[in-house]
Amino acid sequence: MLASGGYPGKYEKGKEIKGLHGEFESIIIHAGTRLEDGKVMTNGGRVMGVVSLGETVKEARERSYEAVKKISFMGMQYRSDIGKIASE
Repeated sequence: MLASGGYPGKYEKGKEIKGLHGEFESIIIHAGTRLEDGKVMTNGGRVMGVVSLGETVKEARERSYEAVKKISFMGMQYRSDIGKIASE
């Protein structure tokens, strides 16, 4: 889950999300986004989820974090430990 800076506390909306037009081996699930003048913008605390499949949990986790590296918006934050124990 990609979240706005400051979430779960106070956070700003209206930050342009970049990097969504490339190729992904993941599914990007929009949650707190909106379309404004042809641009995808943040519109909530939980902005989007990144979901991937793989032959193993480790492979799926790696694919998700590779997709996360392609996406950016001001203040973007996310946990880097999701699925770590299951992938070891």
